[in-house]
Amino acid sequence: MSAFKRVNVKGGISRQSILAPLREAQIVSSKPVFPAEILSTILDYLPVPGQLRFARVSKRMREMVYDDTRWVQRLQLMGCWDEKEARKSAEAARRKRSETLQSIHEEEAKRAGIGVNGTANGTNGSDNPEGPSVTLFDAAIEAAEHEGKTNGGPLKVAPPNEDGFDAIETSPRGRPAAYKSQDTASRIDIFAHVYSLRGFARQEYGKVYGALAPFYLDAIRCENHTHATVFRTYRDPTQQARMLFNISKFSNSDMSEGWQKRKEKFDALVGAFEMAVSKEFEQALDAGDVAGKMRKYAHVLAYLNGGHSGVELFISKSSIIGSRYRLGNALDCLNRKGPGSFSTEESYSFFSNVSTAFNEQVGIIDQIFPTSVNAIVPFVQRVGKAVISDYLTTLYDEAHRTNIESYLRAVSATCDQFLEMTRFLRPTSASGDDFYETLDEVIATIFEPHIDLYLKEELEFFKKRSSAEVNNWEKQLSEQDASMQSMFMSNVNRQADKRDFLTSFKKVVMMPVNVLPTFPMSSPFGGKPATAKALVNGEALATTEISGSQTSTRPSSPGVINGTTLSVNRPTTELPEPPTTELAAKAAIMNSRLEGIRSLFSIEVALNLVHTAKSSIERAAVFVKVGGHFASDARLQCELVFISLLQTLGTRHIKAGFDQAVDHLSKYKPKEVDEQQGSGVTPLVTFLELVNVGDLIQQMLDVFYEQELITTKLSDRNDFLNPAVKEKKRFEQMLDERVAAGLNKGIEVLMAEVEYLNATSQKPQDFNPGAASGGDPDVMDIGPSQAAIQVIETVSSHTRMLVGSTDKNMLDVFNQEVGMRLFAALCKHLKRQRISVNGSLKLISDMNLYFTYIQTLKNEDLLQFFKALRELSQIYLVDPADAKELATIIADGDRFHGIFRAEEVYQFAERRADWYQIKSKVERAMYGIGCMLQRFFLIQVEASYSVVPQYADPSEHEYSRLYFYPLASTVERVSQESPERLDHNDTPPSIVPP
Repeated sequence: MSAFKRVNVKGGISRQSILAPLREAQIVSSKPVFPAEILSTILDYLPVPGQLRFARVSKRMREMVYDDTRWVQRLQLMGCWDEKEARKSAEAARRKRSETLQSIHEEEAKRAGIGVNGTANGTNGSDNPEGPSVTLFDAAIEAAEHEGKTNGGPLKVAPPNEDGFDAIETSPRGRPAAYKSQDTASRIDIFAHVYSLRGFARQEYGKVYGALAPFYLDAIRCENHTHATVFRTYRDPTQQARMLFNISKFSNSDMSEGWQKRKEKFDALVGAFEMAVSKEFEQALDAGDVAGKMRKYAHVLAYLNGGHSGVELFISKSSIIGSRYRLGNALDCLNRKGPGSFSTEESYSFFSNVSTAFNEQVGIIDQIFPTSVNAIVPFVQRVGKAVISDYLTTLYDEAHRTNIESYLRAVSATCDQFLEMTRFLRPTSASGDDFYETLDEVIATIFEPHIDLYLKEELEFFKKRSSAEVNNWEKQLSEQDASMQSMFMSNVNRQADKRDFLTSFKKVVMMPVNVLPTFPMSSPFGGKPATAKALVNGEALATTEISGSQTSTRPSSPGVINGTTLSVNRPTTELPEPPTTELAAKAAIMNSRLEGIRSLFSIEVALNLVHTAKSSIERAAVFVKVGGHFASDARLQCELVFISLLQTLGTRHIKAGFDQAVDHLSKYKPKEVDEQQGSGVTPLVTFLELVNVGDLIQQMLDVFYEQELITTKLSDRNDFLNPAVKEKKRFEQMLDERVAAGLNKGIEVLMAEVEYLNATSQKPQDFNPGAASGGDPDVMDIGPSQAAIQVIETVSSHTRMLVGSTDKNMLDVFNQEVGMRLFAALCKHLKRQRISVNGSLKLISDMNLYFTYIQTLKNEDLLQFFKALRELSQIYLVDPADAKELATIIADGDRFHGIFRAEEVYQFAERRADWYQIKSKVERAMYGIGCMLQRFFLIQVEASYSVVPQYADPSEHEYSRLYFYPLASTVERVSQESPERLDHNDTPPSIVPP
């Protein structure tokens, strides 16, 4: 251990001196560093000379000042920087540098005898320390290119000093800077030589600063505006204006402290100059010097600030604005021809004067203002607001206050004339497409305050007018009905008073107001005696014109339609004596009501409503030309007018008329109504005339919808959600339902008439010649009976009424229904007759006549029923001695085509005049004597009759109407009425041959 020696550690503290640690210690400075972001923000508030002095402080300060984004911002404030152009130039420079580097590498490789990407021994060429190197962004090359582009010469690049400061070249004493030596013309066009180049924004801004900053700084320092350097340097007003515009543009880049005050001072100088030029322009305008001073100073103002002040001054001094009251007076359009009128001549004259004056001013604008000034837009706006809008507002307010119809005509007519006037307005050479867009905007602005009120009033006006038209019609009908009843019942009261003096005396004493004296006396309907006559005879008194008010007391359907006037001239006949009994009076009233069915709704009323709707739609459709939301609102309004037309004409007029007609038909009783001369004066005939009128009205509406809404593209028929299309379908459905209900009731009335004719015209000796007392059964007429002829004439005359006026499908259904009910009526009629063998010939003739008529209807299904009826008439021709053959005919179901069952044929056979003589023989031939199954068959027949439905109304069930009602039900009714009714036990069983 004593041999151990200490070893000195290297780097340890030397113990030779105690000051050694102090010598090795270092003093570290901890001064705070100012953030660069704050310095950059402060630079934004320094003027340009201050920023250049700040750049001389250090290299980092210079980089901060020379930052390209700082100067790009200033160029953007002046509107001189185009980012697209800068991007395009940067890409072009990058491509050029790439091409230059590629060519340099290729040349070096050729000189060294190696490839472009390596040395001769395969090593990378970049390992050669002596090889030349070129950076991708060489500032010297870029600067040289920029200098050559801008100044035409290369830029000398000074090498940086070791202390971090660049050497700054200064101009020799006595020689100004480069841009200070420029002439005045180049300063005016300085912005034309500023380019958008990335990395050189400071140099580009320097051009502008050197050319315009002296004038800007001088302008804000001088106290008197006339002493400004810019006015002493440039004497021509045009050059002064252009220079002031450049300086104003340059002042936008002033962001240093106090820029607001400097901007205000400079704007004051520009304002003073603009005021002076405007005075000169106004004097030239008053003097009318268009080609001289007006043109000169208009161009000066255009160079100064775009010419807005000159345009405003010209518009305010324009003759069309100053003398607008001479163009026309709005109130002259009203009350020229009476209430509700509107004079389109006066409004047309106004718009014509406006068009002429406008085109004259446009010619002046083209002469004085340069093409860069679009003076037509503010001119059109001012004319629209100050001239046209003021005129129309006055007109509309007064028209709306006095008469709504005048208001509606005024709004539509003036809008149409305004749109027509715009076609003749001449644009300026500098207007372009903006002129027509401005016209559309002006039209929309003018009519915007009025369109909503107009469309609302248009719809309300149509509703009130159509409602008043229908109310007037209904009032006339009610007055006519009351007058008719009063006239008919008055004579009954007079005759009653004459027959019973005591009763008349009591009525005079107790109720004097009911006494109707024999001498003429005024009454509430005394002023219209001819009206009652016309109602009874079904005549019209006067010609009805669509354009005027309905002066006739009973408008009637027209005979000829000539477009605008519908008239009916019918000769009046002498009225027979009024009825003298209450029953006859009620019958006459019913007859008159049935005759008056055709007047329950009128085609004249329909035409009036259609014409009113046409006028409303045409007025509202004018605003479709305006476009925008005006077009959609106008289309919707036209559809609403058409919907209102359908609702008024359909629900209130046509539907109500059909309902009243059906009600009158339901009360028709042929036995209580006197038979009219001719086959055309029957209830169904008058109803079919009503159907013809309804069909004609529907065709009118179809044509109206097609021409007024579809052709003009106001509505789309293919849009099933369109309210007009839906309402039109509802109207057609309503009309079909009303016509079907009326025809059904009319067919019932027709069949009632047929039954009445059969009951009154069919003589007992027609089918049983021996039944008449003193008649000769051997002498008879084998032709059809008079009753059958009248029935065929009556039915055929009614079925022909629908030919050509209704749809073929509806006509077929109508004819089939008439044929089936006629078949049921004839079966019922046969059950009431007694038919002999000799009378069967006339019956066969009648059945052949009916069959021939049914053939004309061209309905095969219906023809089968009358074939069976014709075959049925053969059972009466069988001689009583051939009873067995009769039983065979009755049991032959195929003979009657399945229409009649054997039980039903048996019932018809019971109507033979000799039935009680051949009954036992027929039954013996059909069932046999002593057959054990006879009682069973009788029970079956009773059960089959018990389940036959008894429908009171043949329309309750289709099959009951076609089969059960005319057969089973009718047989039971006839059996109850006939004294020859068989006992129930005598009812034949189901016919089944033994």
